Amino acid sequence: MKTKAMHLSHSVRCLFLCALLFSSVSIATADVSKQTSHKPIVELLKEGLGIPWGMTFVSPDELLFTERSGAVKVLNLRNKKLTNLSNVPRVLAEGQGGMLDVALSPNYKNDQWIYFTYVKDIDGEGATTLVRAKLARAKLKNYSLNSWQELLVTDSTTDTSQHYGSRIAFDESGHVYFGIGDRGVRPNSQNLTNHSGAIIRLNLDGSIPKDNPFVGNINALDEIWSYGHRNPQGLVYAKYNKRLWEIEHGPRGGDEINRIEKGKNYGWPVISYGKEYWAPMAVGEGTHKAGMEQPVKVYVPSIAPGSLMMYSGNAFPQWKNNLFSGALKLRHINRVVLSDSGEAIHEERLFEDLDERIRALTQSDEGFIYFSTDSGKIYKVSP
Repeated sequence: MKTKAMHLSHSVRCLFLCALLFSSVSIATADVSKQTSHKPIVELLKEGLGIPWGMTFVSPDELLFTERSGAVKVLNLRNKKLTNLSNVPRVLAEGQGGMLDVALSPNYKNDQWIYFTYVKDIDGEGATTLVRAKLARAKLKNYSLNSWQELLVTDSTTDTSQHYGSRIAFDESGHVYFGIGDRGVRPNSQNLTNHSGAIIRLNLDGSIPKDNPFVGNINALDEIWSYGHRNPQGLVYAKYNKRLWEIEHGPRGGDEINRIEKGKNYGWPVISYGKEYWAPMAVGEGTHKAGMEQPVKVYVPSIAPGSLMMYSGNAFPQWKNNLFSGALKLRHINRVVLSDSGEAIHEERLFEDLDERIRALTQSDEGFIYFSTDSGKIYKVSP
């Protein structure tokens, strides 16, 4: 028969084992918590540049970027050497204009096309222009851009030097999108007979898709996909759920993240969450109007967005399918979490301590994030 002492000894052993197990779980949990709370590593790769406006990887170790003044360069990430590309078109680098975005064709491995937006001088006025070219690597120190094709010189000229847009995005059906601002003339955004204040959709060769919303409408331009935008400064297509996202500048407050859909009117300048620069009064008729879309997220006060990226890498799994935007005025990277239905459910502001106007964002195959600043720097973010 078992004695009371034996029962007591068994109980003590059970308590000891439970305590040991609980201690082990606690230690493991603490270790995981410690690992996931580590801040990402931010590394300065290059400084002393112009304003690096757009960036894309042309190989795992080569980051191609534009400078708003008109240059196109390649940064070798292994040795940090810069190569200036020759045979670049002359741009109207005035005010907010110049050499703007750059993006690789979705079929780049086969067709080698690189797409650019820039401001073209049309009789002294600027027009946002979409072009494409191919990178020639004849000599390491003499890269050039050849086979230029002008895909669309937009009808967007005004006597102002602001609100040119312009970011580039591709869907999975052979289309290229890019945005244009209202060019400082507010009624442009509701006028479908010009390209200003619109998101443009073309086939990859620059031809007009037959299913664009205004094809055949004599009161609208065939290239327009959506309209009522103030100044789109970010555009990204999310492959995982086939949605097109845009971020744009409001006036004084009222920056917007929008889900872009075919033929829809996003309201500027009739509706807005921003205020006039010259007085503390609302812009337009209010914040809502029938037939005009509501933003997914509004920033008041304005962060002044400079770009938009949908994170799809594996280096930061906790950020998968989050939207990232560079903030110019409030100087940080803005992270937004979206619900499955496309609602903005959480916001985080990263790297505020750098105190930099953050312009462009891109990611590498490894899932590392690269960003540029208006002070002429390029940074890398890794786990």
